[in-house]
Amino acid sequence: MKLLIINPGSTSTKLALYDGAKKLLQENLEHDAAALQQYHGIGDQVPMRLAVIRDFLDRSGVHPEELAAVIGRGGLVFGLKTGGYLVNEDLCHALVDDDLSQPHASNLGGLLAREIAAPLGIPAYIYDAVTSGELTDVAKITGFVDIERRSFCHVLNSRAMALRYAREHGKHYEELNLIVAHLGGGISASVHRHGEIIDSVGDDDGQFSPERSGCVPSLGLIKLCYSGKYTYEEMRKKIRGRGGMYAHLGTSDCRVIEQMIRDGDRHADLIFQAQAYQIAKAIGLLSIVLKGDCDAIILTGGVANSKMLTERVEDYVKFIAPVCVMPGENEMEALALGGMRILQGEENARIYHIVNGKEGQG
Repeated sequence: MKLLIINPGSTSTKLALYDGAKKLLQENLEHDAAALQQYHGIGDQVPMRLAVIRDFLDRSGVHPEELAAVIGRGGLVFGLKTGGYLVNEDLCHALVDDDLSQPHASNLGGLLAREIAAPLGIPAYIYDAVTSGELTDVAKITGFVDIERRSFCHVLNSRAMALRYAREHGKHYEELNLIVAHLGGGISASVHRHGEIIDSVGDDDGQFSPERSGCVPSLGLIKLCYSGKYTYEEMRKKIRGRGGMYAHLGTSDCRVIEQMIRDGDRHADLIFQAQAYQIAKAIGLLSIVLKGDCDAIILTGGVANSKMLTERVEDYVKFIAPVCVMPGENEMEALALGGMRILQGEENARIYHIVNGKEGQG
């Protein structure tokens, strides 16, 4: 059961070949950032990235006819549920439609998967898109009538770690209530109730992170936006890319920050404690959604390798439920395992349809 895994990033394309759960080959192919500027839309990059994928296959020694399916990273399409989707024409349309999705390099995952799979007569899927979830109606409401909360978190790795936790503890994912905090350059937390992500706290409405500012007082943000000091792009970078711990300390590398703390930098220690404090607050907030009925709290993502940070978070939240640290980002494996479950009939792939020109339903 050979699978091609495609995970596009803003300036790279991660590719892997799996035989069932066994990884055969993986490469992270970098693209010239300046060359990418010539492409006006996400969809315009497809031919260039297809050439890279075909070269990867040629060098791999795996003949395309050996593939059972192609699995792409899920894009930022609104209205998706967790799990896998067959990449059909409606989904391809949504991936490049600004009214149905948010422009992002991950949108290329489904487009590229379909281009490779269609001539071979095999299925193309996306799995656990960033925007997927099963938010309840009450969780979607905000104080702005024209702004609705959407599921927006690190679904792919968060759900993969929840599934692994269940398996390692002899349980079914659908039996458990879990809170998963993904700690990376961006940080999100999600609540998994009996196999569904019913609420989440992303970095736009919650904790700051190594590189993102998180939620800040609204009036102060509005004042800063209209102060004339910063352009739109500069404000975007303050929120995503140069915010959070980077803004305070000039670095987002936890290893560097930990050394600063060990060297006696009290300001670095305060910011690091504030990072742990805000992560813990998000976990505490989501514990309310479960009314305290939480089986475990999982800390995952690359930053979860920082024992200093995870211990500080655990100190705040261990009264809620046992804390399990599962570091790493495991995206390629998560895509492969998701595709394998679909092909083996353990999960059903959803079908996306555009309804009245609006968000699709699976």
